[in-house]
Amino acid sequence: MSELILVERDGAIATVVLNRPQKLNALTRSMWGELGDTVWALSQDAGVRCIILRGAGERAFSPGNDISEFETQRSSKAQAIEYGKVMHATAEKLGNCPTPIVAQIHGICVGGGLELASLADIRICGTSSRFGAPIKNLGLVMAYAEMGPLVRLVGRSVALEILLEGRVFDAAEAKDKGLVTRIVPDDQVAAEARASAERIAEGAPLVARWHKKFAKRLAEGGPLTAAESDECFDCFDTEDFRIGYSAFLAKKKPEFVGR
Repeated sequence: MSELILVERDGAIATVVLNRPQKLNALTRSMWGELGDTVWALSQDAGVRCIILRGAGERAFSPGNDISEFETQRSSKAQAIEYGKVMHATAEKLGNCPTPIVAQIHGICVGGGLELASLADIRICGTSSRFGAPIKNLGLVMAYAEMGPLVRLVGRSVALEILLEGRVFDAAEAKDKGLVTRIVPDDQVAAEARASAERIAEGAPLVARWHKKFAKRLAEGGPLTAAESDECFDCFDTEDFRIGYSAFLAKKKPEFVGR
């Protein structure tokens, strides 16, 4: 890892930090690539039960791509296609990450930052956070791979409102639109994101992964196969199920092992 993408590990919770506070955590091409590789590597670690994604400091989650990089990295269609491949590969890795992701949102969350937040499972922000995607003012389009998570999260109509108007709006409106899960006072964002991650990590990790998989499959639509329906009962053959119901009967806190 470079110093621009940091990982802080605390037990079963890993925090991934966009570490460019002097630029409000604006993303470069290399950061996009490293972020995807980092999250995917963490998702393959059975000891990681939740990932917190945040920007460094408390001024911004991320304002999106570093515009100063456009002249050298995205000055033509050919360059933009190559840049887009990196962004879209990361979006795919986050979108397919089996480990629950909590977005800890301080301050500004616009453009590519909003795209990243849309890929999280739970999004917690402060009262002063701001959201939007004013890319129309740059003459830019949000490509299919970038727009997909936003449309799935808030629907076609709201996504178009965000993109066509290009407004930057407050946390209350973001929650009303379904962009954020929870708003807390600014000084409680980190604590609430951590509490959310701890609640996730305390549960049976295989169950969390199944729930993510099932929710994604249901969102895709179409009839379920017999094998897919059958998979819903695989949990009954896990050690965690036996641990869970035994702890419930004994009125004890379960200690799940992920098997």
